[in-house]
Amino acid sequence: MSPEPAASPPGRVARWRDQVIALGWLVLVWNLLWGDFSWGNLAGGMLVAGAVLLFFPLPPVSFGGRLRPWALLVFLARFVGELVSASAHVARIAVQPGYLPRGAIIAVPLRVRTDLNLALTAEAVSLVPGTLIVEADRDAGILYVHVLDVHGPQDLTGSRERILAVERRIVRVIGSAAELRRVEADPVERGPGS
Repeated sequence: MSPEPAASPPGRVARWRDQVIALGWLVLVWNLLWGDFSWGNLAGGMLVAGAVLLFFPLPPVSFGGRLRPWALLVFLARFVGELVSASAHVARIAVQPGYLPRGAIIAVPLRVRTDLNLALTAEAVSLVPGTLIVEADRDAGILYVHVLDVHGPQDLTGSRERILAVERRIVRVIGSAAELRRVEADPVERGPGS
């Protein structure tokens, strides 16, 4: 698999726009943490957010795709289904007397190696009970995932395929045409439930 092409650096207007958006989110989070929207909290949030953005600058995150509402609805429906199913499975393991589940850590190389795809896939996988991101290798585009209740190699393969299916659904929601072709052409994850 060839590495991701280097994204062209964003223009000055795009960088300022991204900084203003980040500032707004940080101020919102500051006010939510305090639990009170007041002028003092707004000013304090602006100061803290400005300091965070000045002293801890975030790397630029490129977004070359577009939002596809229908794919977003499909992603959300599948995600809720997986969330309910995994929650029931983990609950059964927790209350089953004397059962000791085996866990494993698997490496899952992603097909789309952008920071945005890596972060979104890692978040979606971590939110499902029974899976947890142990490490994300940004340069190689690999997620190292702890999976619960492994009985054999088929469970490892199934977990890897489920994670790649999550990546594919995320790319369907926000990916560019080239990224979408890349995940659709990969035969590794074809099968029921993907």
